[in-house]
Amino acid sequence: MTGPTASTTSSAAARAARYGRSKSTNAYLGLTTSHTPSGDHAHHASPTCPAEDEEEKDGGTLFYVNRSGFPIESLTWERMWNHVAKVHPDGQEMVDRIRNATYLPRPPAPTLPTYRPSMTVPDWLQAIQNYMKTLQYNHTGTQFFEIRKTRPLSGLMETAREMTREALPIKCLEAVILGVYLTNGQASVERFPISFKSQFSGHHFHHVVLGIYYNGCYGTLGMSRRTDLMGKALAFRTLSDLIFDFEESYRRYQHILKKVKIGLYVPHDPHVFQPIEWKHLVLNACRLSREEMRKELEKHARDMRMKILKSSSAQSPVKERSRGKSLSPRRRQSSPQRRHVHRRDKSPATLERKPAELSMLNDGYQIRI
Repeated sequence: MTGPTASTTSSAAARAARYGRSKSTNAYLGLTTSHTPSGDHAHHASPTCPAEDEEEKDGGTLFYVNRSGFPIESLTWERMWNHVAKVHPDGQEMVDRIRNATYLPRPPAPTLPTYRPSMTVPDWLQAIQNYMKTLQYNHTGTQFFEIRKTRPLSGLMETAREMTREALPIKCLEAVILGVYLTNGQASVERFPISFKSQFSGHHFHHVVLGIYYNGCYGTLGMSRRTDLMGKALAFRTLSDLIFDFEESYRRYQHILKKVKIGLYVPHDPHVFQPIEWKHLVLNACRLSREEMRKELEKHARDMRMKILKSSSAQSPVKERSRGKSLSPRRRQSSPQRRHVHRRDKSPATLERKPAELSMLNDGYQIRI
């Protein structure tokens, strides 16, 4: 199937679109297949639409999202086919040929990639990227899996499991969540979102990939209609080299890169109840020079690596005991000349004094948790 064109913005389609539009900056179909490199959404200002609807438009075309889950309800199913009949070159004839067929072969479900101890990390990442390609890019005009960026990571991982069960076509934002899910077992692989905003012919297009950092090198996982705007091998020594490579790819499709948003590392625990940090660093590519962008990107990369080091180091038990001591200072009977009872003892605590402090429980002291 081909992508939609501006002719799909009729009043009837706009009314139907209000049933299942996504309110997040999800992946969208491009305005034209020949000039949309990433296959993501483009918003175009319109005086007839409120501001909150602008980013839900795709080159003037509203985008549908399956909010009802699986199995897909009849209203969502019929709405998808009606949209396909409008945008496909063969129109309703193609839809009738498929829906009225007496026999349709069952499409093969792609095999979920399995990690083997003999595999290297680059090979494992390539296997994940090949699996995403096998799922195919979604050209139906209806996103099958609803992705809310403010949802906790644990809930997004449930959606990723559903993607592996249903094996339906996906788009860039769904590919990011699926990439996080499939790389959760590799603790040495750090993942973070990278979002792009580009401009072509007066329209703004948005795209997102999953940045990968491993063994001092950067790469990406993702989904796009353009092979050079999705998965990239671990061949970039710095984060800025990776971003500039994407910028060159956009330039090949006559797109001007406007903004780049870099998030933070995604935790490996799939049960954490916290959302993904999507845009910790926002860079305006049009206002910053290349050297300024490189400086900001490398500073952000260093900060992320330092946060990983700090979080992996255990907290000193001496510092914890010192904090507890400052809350309830110990009075020394052997020093009668020291009468400043409200002064806190700032001397470092030692492990030998631990039993003495625990004995204070008998004197009426309480431990706060």
